Amino acid sequence: MGRGRVQLRRIENKINRQVTFSKRRGGLLKKANEISVLCDADVAVIIFSTKGKLYEYSTDQSMDKILDRYECCAIAEKAVSEGHPAPEENWSHDYVKLKNKVESLNRTNRHLMGEQLESLPLKELQQLEQQLDNSLRRIRSRKFEAMLQTISELQAKKKSLMEDNSTLEKQFVEMKENNKKDAACQSLSNSSSAHLFLPNLNNSVAYNLRNVMEEPEAEEQHTQTYSITMPTWMMPAATG
Repeated sequence: MGRGRVQLRRIENKINRQVTFSKRRGGLLKKANEISVLCDADVAVIIFSTKGKLYEYSTDQSMDKILDRYECCAIAEKAVSEGHPAPEENWSHDYVKLKNKVESLNRTNRHLMGEQLESLPLKELQQLEQQLDNSLRRIRSRKFEAMLQTISELQAKKKSLMEDNSTLEKQFVEMKENNKKDAACQSLSNSSSAHLFLPNLNNSVAYNLRNVMEEPEAEEQHTQTYSITMPTWMMPAATG
């Protein structure tokens, strides 16, 4: 059989009321932390016990910042609902408020820098430590994302440079092959010119040699012809 709905009313027993307050307070603060983490919301919880003891919880922003935001939003909504801005007599109050806010921000900044921590109680020091841990975690996460982006850009640049290098290497190989072909064509052309020149040279040398070989025979024939055709009266007289 299911459990029926419990009627909410004040617990009369003081001990039971204190136990219930402790349990419900812890559950409320736990739920506030869960909704701030899951939904990335700014949450502030303020609890006063029957004895006037304060219990509070706030997200990464300090309690003062969240309360200032709440007050500004409340004032803005009130002014819009009333249809007119805040009266001029509240300017002095706004000035004091803004001045206190600036002092609070400066004080928080000094605390974040590790200065003037002597006046802070243990609970505020723990909250400050938690805030710094959350900030450091976010900074490291953003740093990791920036490093991954840088690595990705460098890898893309490396790929582009390798492609350019491959293209230049192919162009160099093609240029080298073309130079070899041009050199072979030039050598073949020079060889053809030499073959065309050598036969003419050989023919000229053979012709000159043939002339040289024929000249003594011509002289001898001329001498013989001269001795045969010489008249007898021109021959010298024989002695004895």
